[in-house]
Amino acid sequence: MKNGVLAKLLFDIAELLELQNVPFKPRAYQNAARVIESLSDDIEDVWKAGKLTELPSIGQGIAERIDEFLKTGKIKYYDELKKKLPMDVEQLSRVQGLGPKRIKLLYEQLKIKTLDDLQKAAEVHKIQKIKGLGPKVEDDILKGITFAKKDHSRALLGYIMPLVEQLRLRLEKHSAVGRVEIAGSYRRKRETIGDIDILVTSSKPKEVMEFVTSMSEVADVLARGETKTSVVLSGGIQVDVRVVKEKEFGSALQYFTGNKEHNVKLRQIALKKGLTLNEYGLFTLKNKMWVAGKTEDDIYKKLGIDVMPAELRENMGELEFGAKHKLPKLIGYGAAQGDFQTHTTWSDGTESIEAMAVAAQKLGWAFITITDHVGQIGVANPLDERRLGQQAKEIAKLNDKMKIRIFHGAEVDILKSGELALSKTWQKKLDVVLASVHLATKMTTDEMTKRVCTALESNRVHILGHPTGRLLNQREGFTFDFDAVFDAVKKADTFLDIDGSPERMDLPYNLVKGAKDAGCKFSLSTDAHSAAGLHSMMLAESIARRGWLEARDVLNTQPVKEIERVLRKK
Repeated sequence: MKNGVLAKLLFDIAELLELQNVPFKPRAYQNAARVIESLSDDIEDVWKAGKLTELPSIGQGIAERIDEFLKTGKIKYYDELKKKLPMDVEQLSRVQGLGPKRIKLLYEQLKIKTLDDLQKAAEVHKIQKIKGLGPKVEDDILKGITFAKKDHSRALLGYIMPLVEQLRLRLEKHSAVGRVEIAGSYRRKRETIGDIDILVTSSKPKEVMEFVTSMSEVADVLARGETKTSVVLSGGIQVDVRVVKEKEFGSALQYFTGNKEHNVKLRQIALKKGLTLNEYGLFTLKNKMWVAGKTEDDIYKKLGIDVMPAELRENMGELEFGAKHKLPKLIGYGAAQGDFQTHTTWSDGTESIEAMAVAAQKLGWAFITITDHVGQIGVANPLDERRLGQQAKEIAKLNDKMKIRIFHGAEVDILKSGELALSKTWQKKLDVVLASVHLATKMTTDEMTKRVCTALESNRVHILGHPTGRLLNQREGFTFDFDAVFDAVKKADTFLDIDGSPERMDLPYNLVKGAKDAGCKFSLSTDAHSAAGLHSMMLAESIARRGWLEARDVLNTQPVKEIERVLRKK
């Protein structure tokens, strides 16, 4: 599945066009990229069906670029745009805060072409001398270079899921294959995935190995044995397929699922009981007699521990809770009855309010919240209060004719002062005020803490949006005193957003658990900019599960009438 690779390429084209001051086209390529990255279907299937131009924001011109990419693996237009520029835009844009305008400015002023050029200039303080930049920007660039040089080879869970599930389905359909399970960090639903571990049972392992190495997605075969094969797919991710015996399937699944610390602690528990545990089973320590291994449940049960969902196996107290039979009853996948953050063509989305509502209704949801941008992010085409009023009328008309409840909300910028970019009058009119930090993200921990707490204490804020502001593999989140912010969230009766957008997955799961322990409540969102993006709710639910949340902790699980009551209470 090439959706992620293609979307990135279209985003890169948009950036190159911006650098060359080409009007209108950058936005068109950005919109097309957003549609493709959030598409639940394989773009190749859409292409083969001749339906590319039926996708939102995909006109004939961009469809031809996509056609070229799917036929040849590249787009000549991208290479032509790169040749027109002297700098390595792809490399430089990995530094947080370096958009097309600054990259162009740095080249014009200092002839900076590469990441190394940038680092040398920053280290001898040349950047701070450029008008409009200064010492703080230079310091931020140096920090950004450190992050940009880190290994970001791990794939985003949201982008890799369709491919993995496709592999699972193909293996399940093979006549020589019995059981199939995806293990590792993928099964734990970690936000980024290094490689894919697949376990299968088979009486004909040789046939399975031949099938794996012959798949069309395989770009390279790293190793091939009788029961284990490692391949690299065309997208660059490694897949390890192991054939295990039925008797060992449970122990292998347990071994290849838990993180290292979880597995070490579980082995220590086994040793205290006179047992030894490995990927082949649970055995007595003295004479190595097999005790359990066919299922995971058998292993945990023999060790006196309730089996816990894979998402919890991170050594965050789950084994102790399991031994005391006090594991939480995690929120289930599909428990959310709707979405608390979506965007439409009113701001930077690609589909109308009605199209988003219809798509949500098809998912069986009871509600959807429209939260187009309000504030100072020019690229997001933010709404002013006049346009909010017009939008309110459209939503009211749709609510009169549709079964699904459409909440009128807005994603409002939290300004540097802690005030919101929306009047108190309009804060009272909206069903949902989702407040987020988008600009001035380089504040100190104390400054950011004060900023967020002031926003919560002084305004009608229902939800604190994507709280850390992180973008996976692109930038780290900003820091604040989490205890202080969680305390302010609780006191203000505000909900913490768990944003399921594949590039955000924010709040991180460890902070979700910390916030839950502090008494906070949560709401789930997809941050969808198209109808296809609504499928990211599963990612939000996965974070909630990893953070030990139960249905009662999450507003989305409540009936619409109860949600309305809670929202009006603010």
